[in-house]
Amino acid sequence: MMLSKEAKQRLVNMTFITLFLLSLSSVLAFGAPRAHAAKLAACQEPAWSATAVYTAGARVSYNGKVYEAKWWTQGEQPDLSGQWGVWKYVSDCGSGTEDKEAPSVPDGLKVMGVTASSVSLNWNASTDNVGVTGYDVYRGTTLAASVTGTSAVVTGLASDTTYTFTVRAKDAAGNVSAASSAVSAKTAPGDSHEVTRHYVTYASTWNTSLYDLVPENIPNYITDVNLAFARPDTAYQRGSFEFDQAVAGFEFIEGATTNNGQKKLTAQQAQDLRNIIAQLKARNTSVWVSVGGWSYSQGSQWSRFNAAHVVDLALDLGASGIDIDWEAEGDSCNKQPAAQFSCTKDGEIIGIITNLYNEIHTRNANLKISVVGWSTGAYYVAGTPFEEGKVQWGSPFGGVMYRVVKDKGSMIDMINLMSYDGGDYYDPREGYESYRAIYSGPINVGMEIAPEGSGGAVLKVDAPPGTVYDADMLTGQNNIASQYYNVETLVKYIKNKGRAFDGFMLWQLWKQRVHQPAPAGAATENSAGQYVCRNLPLVGDCNQTIPNLPKRNP
Repeated sequence: MMLSKEAKQRLVNMTFITLFLLSLSSVLAFGAPRAHAAKLAACQEPAWSATAVYTAGARVSYNGKVYEAKWWTQGEQPDLSGQWGVWKYVSDCGSGTEDKEAPSVPDGLKVMGVTASSVSLNWNASTDNVGVTGYDVYRGTTLAASVTGTSAVVTGLASDTTYTFTVRAKDAAGNVSAASSAVSAKTAPGDSHEVTRHYVTYASTWNTSLYDLVPENIPNYITDVNLAFARPDTAYQRGSFEFDQAVAGFEFIEGATTNNGQKKLTAQQAQDLRNIIAQLKARNTSVWVSVGGWSYSQGSQWSRFNAAHVVDLALDLGASGIDIDWEAEGDSCNKQPAAQFSCTKDGEIIGIITNLYNEIHTRNANLKISVVGWSTGAYYVAGTPFEEGKVQWGSPFGGVMYRVVKDKGSMIDMINLMSYDGGDYYDPREGYESYRAIYSGPINVGMEIAPEGSGGAVLKVDAPPGTVYDADMLTGQNNIASQYYNVETLVKYIKNKGRAFDGFMLWQLWKQRVHQPAPAGAATENSAGQYVCRNLPLVGDCNQTIPNLPKRNP
């Protein structure tokens, strides 16, 4: 069909209008995505690169979100970081504001159980626009525990006393919810005293007399004395009072194994030891039986551990608790993520703690349990800040305490951290944080009077000039940490970054006396303890000192 000239013109005009409308509709239809693209482009943070190296504080953008590195990283995709991952979510890209939304208030807080010195709590999970990372439990206005789950055991309480608890939720951006509704609980009757800070000192028994333990020789700011060491395979029988080396394991000169035979405590000496322990407890210095140690851990004694005999020994001494210093050799760990992480001797140490706990509770014995934590004992778990390469390399004991502390922490009243013998590259602050990540009870940061058993680090009292107590840690690199290995830095860190019930431990009360003098300029038993007492602080007379007693030979 042939079109007239006018018809052709009308067709051209209609085509032009149609094209114009299509063009306009395209602009309208794609306006939002273009605006969104502009919004993303407004984000000033560079895009994340799998090959780039990032250090703590570096920010990147990825899939429309801004992330900040917590420590050194390369090749770790930001959106795959979990709670313990290297990347912290900051905000949506181009939003111009960081995450300021706090988690919802935890509800359903309730008391699940009480003992003479602890209260168990449970609550419902909070929600958050990004994600809840943990909860802080408060006893009144005092931070009592920090956990990642929805339950906690608050320890170190006085018996027959009423306490009030609240919980706050927190997220990765540091936002904290309002406090939950409060609940109150009364601890069971007993003789427990409220403890906020521990200062634990190990007291070796070799080359010493049992009479060296009289209270006038032990400064009253020392909260706990651990008698070192009892045999893991002791055959001690209740009522025998055989506190000698052959049976109990203690090496006091009154009961030591000598070239001339085995010495035995007399009945009076055994009673005197019990009386001295009672005197220390009467002034609120707890006395623990420490089982194991390096020498008693190098054979097969732990495989013959008998909880009933150990409890018999502790009860006859009138001790406050049992300290497990399991230093088994030959353990190795798979360095996998938390869910799969395991070590070859997990079964042994978990069995020791479980059997001891059950024995104590079956007999209604008023005894607590503490464990010695290897310096690197909670390290090398993949996907955490403490995996190998981000902290100490190559420690043969890396991770050996992880499973028992994480899985059986409710059976443990406190951890004495051996944050020494690790050399100049070991950072005690990182060691503390690795245990804190999996344990909600008290952690006592250890100090060893030099010379140390291994590694060659020298503990000093004062920090070098210009030292920042919380700097240069968890950087993702294994840096030299000697600048931070001093009493001043560690006290400042625990006081400001730790929890209200975390404290210190000293190896050991008689270190120079039975070993050798500390190097010039190094901390001593008295200078270290007095600094902790005055600055943490501790309850007691910080001017009291450990006397200069002679090394004794049996």
